[in-house]
Amino acid sequence: MEFGIVSSGAYIPKHRLARSAIAAAHSWMAPALKAQAKGARAFCNFDEDSVTMAVEAVRDCLADGPERAGIEVLALASTTLPYADLSNAAIVAAAADLPKAIRTLESGGSQRAATSTLLQLLRGPACDTLLVASERPQARPASVQEMQSGAGAAALRLGCGDLVARFLGGASLAATLADHVRASDAEEGYFWEERWVRDEGYAKIAPRVIRAALEDAGIGIDDIDHFVMPSLLRQGAAVAARAVGFAGKMADDLAADGGHAGAAHGLLMLASVLESARPGERILLVGFGQGADALVFEATGRRPSSRGVSGALARRVETTDYLRLLSHYDRIELDWGMRAESPEKAALTNAWRAEGQLAAFKAGRCPACGAVQFPQLPCCVSPGCGTPRDRFAQASLADEPAKVLTYTADWLSYHPAPPLYVGFVQFENGARLYMETTDAAAEEMDVGVPVAMVFRIKRIDPRSGFRRYFWKATPQEP
Repeated sequence: MEFGIVSSGAYIPKHRLARSAIAAAHSWMAPALKAQAKGARAFCNFDEDSVTMAVEAVRDCLADGPERAGIEVLALASTTLPYADLSNAAIVAAAADLPKAIRTLESGGSQRAATSTLLQLLRGPACDTLLVASERPQARPASVQEMQSGAGAAALRLGCGDLVARFLGGASLAATLADHVRASDAEEGYFWEERWVRDEGYAKIAPRVIRAALEDAGIGIDDIDHFVMPSLLRQGAAVAARAVGFAGKMADDLAADGGHAGAAHGLLMLASVLESARPGERILLVGFGQGADALVFEATGRRPSSRGVSGALARRVETTDYLRLLSHYDRIELDWGMRAESPEKAALTNAWRAEGQLAAFKAGRCPACGAVQFPQLPCCVSPGCGTPRDRFAQASLADEPAKVLTYTADWLSYHPAPPLYVGFVQFENGARLYMETTDAAAEEMDVGVPVAMVFRIKRIDPRSGFRRYFWKATPQEP
């Protein structure tokens, strides 16, 4: 059977910062930024990182698709993962409720980490595989990269059967050309001179790999309908396209309302193309960074059933609060008052003991009285029942329809994005839980408002750096 892409999913943070606000903030010392002040860039909320975005992209990829029980491998690609020595992929797998026996791997170290991993997986044994790329780039204030960067994640399910796109061929090349450098202990990268990178990298290295991939696929450049190549350099992708004689339309780079999402951007652009590609159209995906990758696909015309890139871009709230971005990305230290000083030591033992409930958001359904309860206490909480927990059936709350039952806008408690919205959420299956609501504007909050569950950072232990993740509610899009 043919091996290729079965489904795709995407996630882009809801918050958009108008680039004009960034340019205005730096106009006193970098007036030239005004030339790039069009559109808006996505940025993460205070409780989002590359792990939480990866979880949301995987959930979108698996929506209405084949059962996840058959997935054998989860690959996570990123250069901005929160942990250097703790499995980020294992957290994603647990939150997405993937099989316990799943094999996980992580890749990074280059902006083409995702395309390199994708090529390796497609060249390997055909098995049910999830690849997710997620990135939360940091950029120095007043830099061009701050204007152009975004954030987001994309997921691809690879397998056989009813495909969205067939894999036709590919090629890869490793090179030591340093277009930019970021040390392991640095937050932002150092970028080299654009013209040199464009002339030596995009114009010479990328075309060699593109030609090799086309030869491997047995087609020519004239057979390509969609040229997909992310680039932080102005006209970088166009230079590579011209060098191989491509005269067609370039794929949307998602810059106008999102921004460049680092190692995840190639898969985001590919997922966007798959939403509209017609049967038989050929797609060339190119990844660049210390070498290059090129992969050729043929669309089948079957549309992914997920929210996808278009849905993620449509879910947006634009702001001009530049300081909000700086605060969420720890670029400034604000005085939050004494309420922000309360210490909290991470309970690593409890994180493991309650992993089944916390990570995958599993409630217990009592077989005797039918009550659905979270957290799962030793016995059923229904008066007069007392059924032991080991007899409970597991009921996932992550995708269960829910509504706001009560809410409070708390301006007194410490919260990195005030106010803190908390209250009871009523789930359709009967569960009721006191929860935090995130990504909410005042006009979106009301009793009865439908909410969806999202996987977010709950607390960060300042001593160990351990991140406690949990689920929060967020207003559901109409």
